[in-house]
Amino acid sequence: MARPGSPGSVDVLGECVADIFEDCDRSDTGGLALRALAGGGPANTAVALARLGTPTRFLGRFSNDAFGTLFRARLNASGVDLTSSVTTSEPSTLAVADLDATGQATYGFHADGAADWQWTDSDLAATLNDDAVCLHTGSLALIRRPGGSRIEEHLAQVRERATVSIDPNVRPLLVPPSAYRERLAHWCAVADILRLSEDDCTFLAPGAGLEEACDTWHTAGVRLVVITLGGRGALASLDGARVTVPARPAVVIDTVGAGDSFTAGLLHRLADAGHLGGRLNELTLEDVADACSFAAQVATLTVSVAGANPPWADDLATAIRR
Repeated sequence: MARPGSPGSVDVLGECVADIFEDCDRSDTGGLALRALAGGGPANTAVALARLGTPTRFLGRFSNDAFGTLFRARLNASGVDLTSSVTTSEPSTLAVADLDATGQATYGFHADGAADWQWTDSDLAATLNDDAVCLHTGSLALIRRPGGSRIEEHLAQVRERATVSIDPNVRPLLVPPSAYRERLAHWCAVADILRLSEDDCTFLAPGAGLEEACDTWHTAGVRLVVITLGGRGALASLDGARVTVPARPAVVIDTVGAGDSFTAGLLHRLADAGHLGGRLNELTLEDVADACSFAAQVATLTVSVAGANPPWADDLATAIRR
């Protein structure tokens, strides 16, 4: 069993998604030119973790189509361990992105029957790793059937060995928000960390204030709740004790992958301080503020460039020295 402070990997379980954007530089009157970038919340988080220097395993199901090859290449290039991932004939998940004038992205998904949702019990059993100090999951892989219910059951086993982190990453175009609300209390019962956006909160706790929502989720079992607030920073709640961390100044190109990079920064900093591997028993509010401040810096560098392109450790070190 992994223990707080012991060396080990952070495992990330979930989907890869091909983000499809209009390529304005290549579009002409004869048609619409598109470009495909490898994305997906869990995959983005794994890339960011590995680039920061955390030993990272990605537990995914890759299609043997062209997009699956793209996903593997991106993760491999960032130093992510893919040895426990699965290759299959089901298609990859596609998300057609539309960026508004501020760089905010909205998506239309092509996901029915995709590889990401077809986890089997034997697939998941093969991913168990005694060296992992944390398993991060969530997003569509945790909510879409048939694989989502199997991942939920898998988390109870993982929890005996490692810290569990969940990012619901609500996608109302694909899954009704009511489905997330129905499962959220169960996720809080098995999770140690719940990271979500302010937009997620509007779907998951409609009509409730952020602090009230945090208290509801603490009552359900999760110890650390972190809510990212975009340009206003982040609110963190540890067993009901709160801290707000400001955002770092940034010239925003787009916000694709910002929340995933924040999650990676948070987990990287907690792992580096020896807090992952158990139930966060030694974690203090000061530790949480430090980890969130670091995560905010990672997110700032991500929004400063196009697409989900999180910084490497050297990039971050240079930015911090400025």
